[in-house]
Amino acid sequence: MIGIIGIITIFAMVFGGYLAAGGKMGIILKSLPFEMMMIGGAATGAFLISNDMSAIKHTIKDIGKVFKGPKWKHEDYRDLLCLLFELIRLARQNPVAIEEHIEAPEDSSIFSKYPKILEDKEAVALICDTLRSASMNYDDPHQVEEVLEKRMDANMEHALHSSRALQTMADGLPALGIVAAVLGVIKTMASIDQPPEVLGKLIGGALVGTFLGVFLAYGLVGPFAAKVADVTKDESHFYQLIREVLVANLHNHATNICIEVGRQNTPSHCRPSYGDLEEALKALKQSAA
Repeated sequence: MIGIIGIITIFAMVFGGYLAAGGKMGIILKSLPFEMMMIGGAATGAFLISNDMSAIKHTIKDIGKVFKGPKWKHEDYRDLLCLLFELIRLARQNPVAIEEHIEAPEDSSIFSKYPKILEDKEAVALICDTLRSASMNYDDPHQVEEVLEKRMDANMEHALHSSRALQTMADGLPALGIVAAVLGVIKTMASIDQPPEVLGKLIGGALVGTFLGVFLAYGLVGPFAAKVADVTKDESHFYQLIREVLVANLHNHATNICIEVGRQNTPSHCRPSYGDLEEALKALKQSAA
């Protein structure tokens, strides 16, 4: 919602100010389709050249983050802590019983309680791979933490590609606007024998290209890139929480302590309160009794 409000504000302030100053929209609207074709088409073509199909699909999908915000909400962090609590408790009580849950999470009675987390393949893989490693005696906390850190760094690098692709497009739009403006000047020079009122409109139309390139770069595409990057980094905290809890588990801390480590490492705007989490864990214990 806030993204839509921002876009409306940009258009209202820019074009509202232009009209309030006595500007006329006619020349802009007349030139806009052709300038957009040149600038937008060239930017799209450059985007296609510099990215493979997977990255293109990823970027288009991530544009939705500008309007939807982070995928993981307050209740998702609470659910993740509850899921990890159940898995760690079971792994300590019955190491054999945990295998059916980490080998086939889609059929797990524990994972099925948290469908949103189960749908995220990377979150499930992080949990299952780490617990599986512990069951295979690969349980050195420092080595596991290092492996998880490298894995998450690689995932973050991949996740940030879409924001970088958008930023690259934003960086190129002003130059493409100049290209369109130069073409407009060339067109104007071919009509140099026309009266001043005709030349004025032609020059104005050429300058629309410069305006459009700068406007798209700094008013839309650049902010889109920044927002996608911010949301992607915000979502990464979810996976970092998994690492913190499971590494604490390898240090053989009490299960409740492991979960509290995760809770305190949750970003403040998503962190469940101690009482809220305690109630959720108490409900889990009662249902398991």
